[in-house]
Amino acid sequence: MNRPLTAVFAAFEAVIVVGIGFGALLAPLTAAWAVTYGLRVDWTVFYRAAADGWLLGHGVDLTVAPDAAGAAITGVTGASAPYEVTIAALGIGLITLLLATRVGRRLRVLEHPAIAAGTAVVVFAALSTVLALTAGATVVSPSVLQGILLPTGVFVLGLALGAVLSGQEISSEQLSRVQSSARDALPFDPRGRAALLVSWSVRLGAASASAVLAVSAVIVAVLLAVNYATIVTLYESVQGGALGGGVLTVAQLLLLPNLVVWATSWLIGPGFAIGVGSSVSPLGTVLGPLPSLPIFGALPTGASAFGYLGVLVPVAAAFLIGALLRRGVSRDLGADRPLMGVLAVGVGSGLAGGVLLGLIAWIASGSAGPGRLVEVGADPFLVAVFSAIEIGIASILGLLTGFRRPD
Repeated sequence: MNRPLTAVFAAFEAVIVVGIGFGALLAPLTAAWAVTYGLRVDWTVFYRAAADGWLLGHGVDLTVAPDAAGAAITGVTGASAPYEVTIAALGIGLITLLLATRVGRRLRVLEHPAIAAGTAVVVFAALSTVLALTAGATVVSPSVLQGILLPTGVFVLGLALGAVLSGQEISSEQLSRVQSSARDALPFDPRGRAALLVSWSVRLGAASASAVLAVSAVIVAVLLAVNYATIVTLYESVQGGALGGGVLTVAQLLLLPNLVVWATSWLIGPGFAIGVGSSVSPLGTVLGPLPSLPIFGALPTGASAFGYLGVLVPVAAAFLIGALLRRGVSRDLGADRPLMGVLAVGVGSGLAGGVLLGLIAWIASGSAGPGRLVEVGADPFLVAVFSAIEIGIASILGLLTGFRRPD
């Protein structure tokens, strides 16, 4: 494939990524415009709402300045004053990340991968700029700079992940040349002891964090299934009809990754909040008025005498991963002060896992509205600290499984 065709192909891939994510929001809103409002309302209102949602899903802050009528409809104290919405609906960002990873894999094997990647990034950034500039209205206004940079950053991250994952499709000779060039460019020896300590720490920490997130996803799925009747009852109380229920379902699907992150915080210990003064933690659940989202019917209620057994999940995950990877750690670190090496990797894995989970909690939490809704989600600092302690200690114990001090 020559260079012009490569650029066209890459541009088309970037358009598809934006189109799928944005279309997931615009399609149900357009259906509501056609069916519920009978085409009588200006369609650009729904377009701007979809653009706002797409930007919000990538972490872009929205400033809301409601008029008196809009504030009265919400019935929330403080709704008449301008407020910010900073919580990201992670479903949209996850769609972009996964699709960009697929694009990265496809572009990496082309004859001109650098041109393809550069073109895809430029086109995606241009489309993101268009959405940032055309979104918002007199009531809602997104941060234009964030609207350009943050979605593009997610797309670039996905391209990079795709390029790394496509390494298996590269010949061993090409891979060897890339590794050699990377080693020459680094200011340190990547095969040195310090670099190996960091490498293993990141691997163990990332694997432990991923395992806890996976278990949290299963728990959220179980809670949704167990509380199905309550969720259906809440759907009926909204009285949105088939179309309104469909739009509400799409919105909740985009918030599902947030619930998984909050469940992770619950397992780790700090829990999370749905409004100022509320708490959902292993010690118990204290909730005030909630947004009208049926999915919140799956939240646990009351106190649980065995709530802190959830802490066993991150501890067990880190312990098992440490035990499974201890042979590789011992082999790479050698016989020179093996105990100190194990302790260093264990502590490092705790730090890596804590930083990763704390960062994810920060992205998945923030302000969701006026009044008490300025605080929704988990405390990223507490999540990071609790995770670092639990993963670090459990990783050390796992790495010490079968450890023998050399004679």
